[in-house]
Parts: sequence; C-alpha cells; structure tokens
Amino acid sequence: MRVLFMGTPDFALEVLKAVYAKDGVEVIGAVTQTDKPKGRGMKMIAPPVKVFAEEHDIPVFQPTTLKDGAFENELKALDPELIVVAAYGKILPHYVIAYPKYGCVNAHASLLPRWRGAAPINRAIMAGDTVTGVTAMYMDDGLDTGDKILTVEVPIGDDDNVGVIHDKLAEAGGKAICGVIDMIVSGSVTRTPQESDGVTYAEKITKEDCRLDFSLPCREVYNKIRGLAPVPCAVTTTADGKLLKITGAKMTDKVANALPGTVISTDGGVIEVALCDGTIRIDGVIPEGKSRMSAADYIRGRKIAVCDVLGK
Repeated sequence: MRVLFMGTPDFALEVLKAVYAKDGVEVIGAVTQTDKPKGRGMKMIAPPVKVFAEEHDIPVFQPTTLKDGAFENELKALDPELIVVAAYGKILPHYVIAYPKYGCVNAHASLLPRWRGAAPINRAIMAGDTVTGVTAMYMDDGLDTGDKILTVEVPIGDDDNVGVIHDKLAEAGGKAICGVIDMIVSGSVTRTPQESDGVTYAEKITKEDCRLDFSLPCREVYNKIRGLAPVPCAVTTTADGKLLKITGAKMTDKVANALPGTVISTDGGVIEVALCDGTIRIDGVIPEGKSRMSAADYIRGRKIAVCDVLGK
C-alpha cells in the first residue's frame, strides 16, 4: 500500500515509525511543517518527522500552505492510496482529504468526540480525566469530526503529566493506525459517526491558561501543573514579582493555616505552598531567565523563603 504520511512533532514521529515498519506498506513521502528557529541562537531546527524521513530516504515535503491547490501537483505525482495524518498542525483542504482511494486517516490523541482540537492531552489532564486514548478516524472537512474507525484507551494515573501520557498515546497511535491498515487490507474497516453528546474542544494553550491561581482547590491547581508539564509549564510570580515556572509537584491534603499561595516550608528541598484545602509540594522550577532546576537548588540559592507569597 502506497502511504503518504503527514505529521510534524514527536507524537507524529512515533506513528510514522510504526507505519514505516509495517509489512506491505511503502511510505512514499512525508509532509511536515517547515523548519523553525529555536533557542537563544534561533538556530533552524527540523521537525522530528523530517529528520526520520531523511534518515530513511523518504521524500520530504514542507509546503508553506496547502490552500488553493498549492500541493495538488505533488499529490497527483505521489498518487497515494492512503494518507495517514498525525499532529500535522494544519487544516487539510478537501482536495487532499478526498484524493486517496482508501481515504485520509488521522490518529487523534483523545477519545472523540471529547477533546477535539489542538491540545487534547493538556486539556484532558487539566480537566482531571482519568482515561484518554487515541481515535483513528476518517478525516472530513470539520475539526476532528470525521467517522471513527477504532479507539485505543490509555489510563491517566494520578501522578501522570503530559510527558508521560504523550509517550503512551504516541505508541497507541502507531498501533491504532497499523490496525486500520490491516482492516483496510482485509476489507473489514468500519465507520462509526461521532456521538453528538459529549463534544468538548481542546483549545490551544495560552499564556493565561498557564497562570496558577492558588485560591482554587488543591486538585485543580495540581491538575493544571501536571497538565502543563514538562512544557509549557504552569507559572506563578515570586514575592519580588519575577516569573516562576513549575515543572513538577505533588499535592497533599494537609490544611495549612495560611493565605493561599504562602510558602509554609522549604524543608527537604521542597517548596510547600498553602492552598484553601491542602498544600502543593513543588519539586522542580524554572526561574525567570534561568534553566530548569530542582526546587532544592532554587532554595539553596536563597531565591525563596518561608512566608513568601506566590502569585500576588
């Protein structure tokens, strides 16, 4: 089967690896987003999908747009029988979706119709979901609205953050797409329209989404921290007004007699902060203008002390 792959970040890379390794499949091209400048030196960095494709002699395409037939000539020359999409990052126009005879199949990192959109993993954890998964679906002209083919569930542990769940979902995505290919080959593929109930949207994470409010219940604060870790990270402000990103924390049900946001302890190299119904024990931070460090190193640098109030 001649498969054209479309994807960009690490999640997509794991799906591509699974498809590339599958018997009976020829990956005839990889469409990915353009290289982006990153880091202090603003060095141009290739997307993970491009790196893998070039290492395995898969032709790479990085169109700046797909609109108005911009990729139509290349698509006809490639002539894929199936298009596989995973976290490509752009809306596909109808002429792309409708081209292959076996359809355009997407691996979406949620149990649709819950968490359609750009940030399903973050939103699921921030909302306190205990299960998520991957939906393999036929693409249509809507935003993650196509018919479902199969789903793979992935439990969310109480201490799991986005990094942990991302890796589990990426592996599940590869298995789901390979399962779809088997169904297509055997003629057993099915289509199930998405339910009208339970639709939610995973909006792109904004700076405002990242800001912590220590007046909220402990569980909500904790879910936000792990739902934004390891990137982009939940953020607060220190007593002197500097930004402080939180990379890791645990919650307790210990009720502290202090204003929410108050540092009540720095014992054991952990920053313990009071909330209305418990405490958060912060074990990793990124101070403004600095690199990631343990809370212990931050404490030793005398950048925080008991009775400081965060987020004022």
